[in-house]
Amino acid sequence: MLLEVAMGGELFSRLRECGKLEEPDARLYSAMVASAFSYLHSRDIAHRDLKPENLLFDGEGYLKLIDFGFAKTITDRTWTLCGTPEYLAPEIISNQGHNVSADWWTLGILLYEMLVGQPPFVGPTPVETYHLTMRGKYRLPLNFPKAAKALISKLLVHHPALRLGCMKDGAKEVCSHPWFQAISWGELERRKLAMPFVPQIQDELDTSYFDDYGDESSEEQSQWAHFVDTSYEATWRDEFGSGVRC
Repeated sequence: MLLEVAMGGELFSRLRECGKLEEPDARLYSAMVASAFSYLHSRDIAHRDLKPENLLFDGEGYLKLIDFGFAKTITDRTWTLCGTPEYLAPEIISNQGHNVSADWWTLGILLYEMLVGQPPFVGPTPVETYHLTMRGKYRLPLNFPKAAKALISKLLVHHPALRLGCMKDGAKEVCSHPWFQAISWGELERRKLAMPFVPQIQDELDTSYFDDYGDESSEEQSQWAHFVDTSYEATWRDEFGSGVRC
């Protein structure tokens, strides 16, 4: 799968730098995820691996949902155990079968992590994290935003049929929640809203917003050298570019 390049780094890195996000920023970013899920779910596609590492900033500060390695078209239920331990929905852990409803659970986890600084269910091992998830008890700081608290409580519901986003109106239930009252969904999807964080990208090859894992060895570079053909650059831009330059 080929996805367009997003050079602004991961939401994970932003959270690591800030500790946690301000309420308006968390609202905006969670709205982007809800919009992405709405699009996918209308096509019966479950993403199944939402986490801060899988949300990248583009050159204008908008988030892009990436990593569709676990994505699947689901019209009924599926039983694959997949995802990140802190984000797994209870029905996945208990192997009861799941569908797109598992994505809305992950949105609740993400919103909590953005506002608190860590996921609600974290154990020293994945198994202990699963136990905490199945117990379903989490704590919120004092003075936590009331609307956010209400939304999280409706997303982190163990029974999928009772979870927000999983009932009759689907994604509309989530997008119409009071937490998102300040969001203009039309302007968001037309990319007309000002972003709180806009990466300062120098050029199309600027990878400074990503962790540096060291230079490739000369041997590794030589292995890839014969795949480089600059004559295909224009074709690449035409067929895979977003039209939005960094």
